[in-house]
Amino acid sequence: MQKNRKQYAIGVDFGGTFVKMALVTHQGQLVEREQFATRQAATQPAWIEAVAAATDRMLQKRGLRPSALAGVGVGVPGFVDFDRGFIHNLTNVPGWTAVPLAAKLQRRLKLPIFVDNDANLMALGEVAFGGGKNLRQAVFLTLGTGVGGGLVLDGKLYRGAFSMAGELGHISIERNGIVSPQGRGGLEQYIGNRRIVDYTMEQLATGRTTMLLQLCDGDRSQLTPELIARAAKQGDQLSLEIFDYVADCLATALASVTYLLQPEAFIIGGGVAQSGTILFTPLRRHLRARLSPYFARLIKVLPAKLGNDAGALGGAALALQSAP
Repeated sequence: MQKNRKQYAIGVDFGGTFVKMALVTHQGQLVEREQFATRQAATQPAWIEAVAAATDRMLQKRGLRPSALAGVGVGVPGFVDFDRGFIHNLTNVPGWTAVPLAAKLQRRLKLPIFVDNDANLMALGEVAFGGGKNLRQAVFLTLGTGVGGGLVLDGKLYRGAFSMAGELGHISIERNGIVSPQGRGGLEQYIGNRRIVDYTMEQLATGRTTMLLQLCDGDRSQLTPELIARAAKQGDQLSLEIFDYVADCLATALASVTYLLQPEAFIIGGGVAQSGTILFTPLRRHLRARLSPYFARLIKVLPAKLGNDAGALGGAALALQSAP
């Protein structure tokens, strides 16, 4: 996998809630971690300084100099021009439009910087170090604040003509659906974290009986997909129906992708995917129902193996592969 002789790289996973960082060896061993809340470094200068400080701490803990690093790979939740390291827009993080992030971060760290879409880096991480090692045709999704995607075709990360391919969260699943800056009826508008909670609130407004109200002590503002998954695992009917709805929305998009690309597998990670069988069992069922028996028999739906580390590991893999 490694194209250079450097033994380490740093991966940065720029999430809508947290920025997760890791110092990673060329063999994929995560040896140090750092994390800070995205809202605590909301401006670009504050974010760059927080990343620089975390980089220094990780190197100091291991007694390493910056020269030990192949570089820093950054995954961001939005549209990126990979060749320029330029962020066009971050979907769920305000104030990050038209940002030459690679150039800015390189001036501060004096290291090679590589910037890509976060779901692309999840895909790269799984191919380099995780569940996609033996796959040449795979589609990766990350389910969290938003819905991201990454495409591995013929064993290589596919970015498309303008570095923005694989935006599965914006595939339309409803012709006259919810309008967003990215289009109409996009998958993310139905199963992003906030949308799952909104849908749950709509169901609660009808007077449904559910243990969710007990789990959140009657404070509906405390509802999260994690809480809903917890209730579903305890057999709460409404929560099971909500995850069935999420699975059906997701299967609608994956069926279209199956007919377009014919991947060997969908590999799914992110916070919502941590619910396990509560999501994967109805997802496989709904996907089978939307495909011809031939396609349904061949396609696999697998959980990502790297968990919450996928983005940071993918960032490190990007730096290790891309650095001269």
